[in-house]
Amino acid sequence: MKLLEHHALLPYNTFGLDVQASRFAEVTSLDELRQAIRQPAPLLVLGGGSNIVFTRDVEGMVIKNTIRGMEVVQESEDKVFVKVGAGERWHDFVLWAVEQDFGGIENLSLIPGTVGAAPIQNIGAYGVELKDVFVSLEAMDITAGTMRVFEYAECRFGYRDSIFKHEEKGRWCITSVTFSLTRNEHHLNTSYGDIQRTLAQMNVVQPTVADVSQAVIAIRSSKLPDPAVIGNCGSFFKNPETDRSVLDHLRLHHPQAPHYDLPDGRVKIPAGWLIEQCGWKGKRVGHTGCYEKQALVLVNYGGATGEEVRNLAYAIINSVEKTFAIRLEPEVNIL
Repeated sequence: MKLLEHHALLPYNTFGLDVQASRFAEVTSLDELRQAIRQPAPLLVLGGGSNIVFTRDVEGMVIKNTIRGMEVVQESEDKVFVKVGAGERWHDFVLWAVEQDFGGIENLSLIPGTVGAAPIQNIGAYGVELKDVFVSLEAMDITAGTMRVFEYAECRFGYRDSIFKHEEKGRWCITSVTFSLTRNEHHLNTSYGDIQRTLAQMNVVQPTVADVSQAVIAIRSSKLPDPAVIGNCGSFFKNPETDRSVLDHLRLHHPQAPHYDLPDGRVKIPAGWLIEQCGWKGKRVGHTGCYEKQALVLVNYGGATGEEVRNLAYAIINSVEKTFAIRLEPEVNIL
């Protein structure tokens, strides 16, 4: 492990924010991680940097987790259990699974970030969430250096949520995650969003795991900017979940307001639609703005600061709340 001082974090966050860490180390093993957490400074564990906005330099130790590896640890006729290093890029894992014809995560194709960060956020897209395939994870206590296994129930998964964003926030560095994937008779989810239409355009009648993955990649590529070209963190806001009475009131003035029914009787209203109705889609403010093809995405057009991004985010939140009496919540961690 090499310890660096006053190290630029520009290459390590997808929003392209030019900040520094007082100390920085990249770890590739549990031994290196234990060595890194002994540093006498506040610790921040960084995965792919795809879900964070830095509003200032980081006074402390930033640990870049690059612990890798993908291994089948158990299999049966129908299922395969795969243990994946937390430092693996999420999309690389998805492509590997698709290549093996393992099913369950094809709808999560092209999501940026790392495997270790995925349970924290309970990432999801196109009708599938990480919790649907999650078995367990291993994590290191960054104060004691001890290891612990978290089973499914212990993670308390919710919509873009887990225990690692609440009671256990900042305490653990996830080192590996184990998933349960199908190896035959895949239960493909093609009913959400534009997947069916995209498969039809691909002339696919009986889709495979690979077909669904390719369709999702095509959809995401058409709507979301490449962080390598335009800095962004993907979807910046959660879709608000509310009582049906809120939707009923909204439809008095907006009869066509979209929504998704939830199992508990509540509804999910697309945040992108709310933002677009308030006139933010495609709007540019200084060096940042709301992406022209997807209102949920805030972008860095070059030279933006984290403070600019934060100010834009809260201007949008306040605008939506004033217009619709619905308060948006960021998906992204604003540091």
